[in-house]
Amino acid sequence: MSYLSVTTSGMIVVPLDKALPDNEIESSVIRSQVEAVIFDKKYLNFFKALENNPDCKLKHFICMDSVDNKEEILCVPELLQKGKELRKNGDTRYNEVEIDNTGMTIMLFTSGTTSLAKIVMLSQANICANIYSTGCIAKVTSDDTFLSFLPLHHTYESTTTFLYGLYCGITIAFCDGLRYVSQNLKEYKITGFVCVPLVLEAMYKKIQKGIKQKHLSIPFAILTAISNLLLKCGIDVRRKLFKSVIDELGGHLRLVIYGAAPMDKSTIKGLKNLGIELLNGYGLTEASPIVSAENDKYQKPGSVAFALPDVEIKIDEPNEQGIGEVIVKGPNIMLGYYDNKEATDEVLIDGWFHTGDLGYYDKDGYLFITGRKKNVIVLKNGKNIYPEELEILIARLPYVAENMVFGRPTDDNDLDINAKIVYNEEYMKQTYPDKKEEDYKNIIWNDIKEINKTMPGYKHIRDIIITNEPMIKTTTQKVKRNEELKKILGE
Repeated sequence: MSYLSVTTSGMIVVPLDKALPDNEIESSVIRSQVEAVIFDKKYLNFFKALENNPDCKLKHFICMDSVDNKEEILCVPELLQKGKELRKNGDTRYNEVEIDNTGMTIMLFTSGTTSLAKIVMLSQANICANIYSTGCIAKVTSDDTFLSFLPLHHTYESTTTFLYGLYCGITIAFCDGLRYVSQNLKEYKITGFVCVPLVLEAMYKKIQKGIKQKHLSIPFAILTAISNLLLKCGIDVRRKLFKSVIDELGGHLRLVIYGAAPMDKSTIKGLKNLGIELLNGYGLTEASPIVSAENDKYQKPGSVAFALPDVEIKIDEPNEQGIGEVIVKGPNIMLGYYDNKEATDEVLIDGWFHTGDLGYYDKDGYLFITGRKKNVIVLKNGKNIYPEELEILIARLPYVAENMVFGRPTDDNDLDINAKIVYNEEYMKQTYPDKKEEDYKNIIWNDIKEINKTMPGYKHIRDIIITNEPMIKTTTQKVKRNEELKKILGE
């Protein structure tokens, strides 16, 4: 309600991450120079205290709940009632608001996984262009009910579920929390959702675990082979054959749109074998956010398929393997970074947005993203290693909750490839009941050795760190690599 009220009134909206620590919320309010803030009652004292900060420009405090000190605090219930009375008495100011389609209408903070978050300036034209083009990705109708569980302040969830969902007339059910996803899928009869690979990988591992515990691995493999053979003949019986598994996912789930990180091909194929449509997309906050995606017709596991309509993608300065920086042009590209001309000029060059992501086109014209330019590990011999490539292989191990591959400095000014692995404690205890925690490293290390055998020597993982403590992540579940690396090297 707040988002749409602000944007349709010709003002600028600044969605903030409520999970940020207080000092970062304060910094965000000051940096974006907001004049009004809408908040939950529990934040009342925090925001009122900001009045004393000379750098803060807050003038209006709007609480979602009713409070006693109405002279200083505006309350949403009272504001709604006042608005209805104004309309009833002939106030037409809202009807006369003129919208500047091309001016800044939304300020979004980037994830900030490696440095101070930049503030992306988007126009309504940017966002509407992206919403319109997203309609070419998947068949979504007013009969669909999507589950929203990613943070709404993030452009991925905001555009793809919230705004695109309203555009298509779907019903949006808001998740009660990540631990309740399975429950919510059933009680809300969810047909689709937007997510990051971490969620899908955890979901698929749970399915595999259930099949293994019931000793159904061989029958499941046979049914999958039969199903895929029939599918090639145009006969789709997947949802009937695997009805019991689909029922565990609520019984109605048919579509998942995912992105923001690479995902293992076996997970993609495994979920598709059940009759669930998976569409991979690639985007950035600066692109409102979607740049390219698979659609109902064109799909290839691991790829992000083709550019959206009206969007151009090029590979800048490709190397001998065809890998180079992905650069993008289109009506969805941001106006720039707020109050940061230097950073804007670094990424917007001759109308092209330089994403900082590396990618390549295969022989069929499908786009593949190999990782972030700044994450590439460059060895002394000039070899490039893309950590995301190794992380996908490690993520296949059934006990891996998350992992990060990094270069550890050596005495001879080179880098050793290391991996930090967060294991699922419950899985390890159930699978290896006679083992102690100190034995887990040997078990995991033996699996890493097997992965090493599949790769050239310079890509071999030389050492591992294992833990059951989650890594430092953003609210969209991206690992904050720099913070993790500082923590590792510090220890």
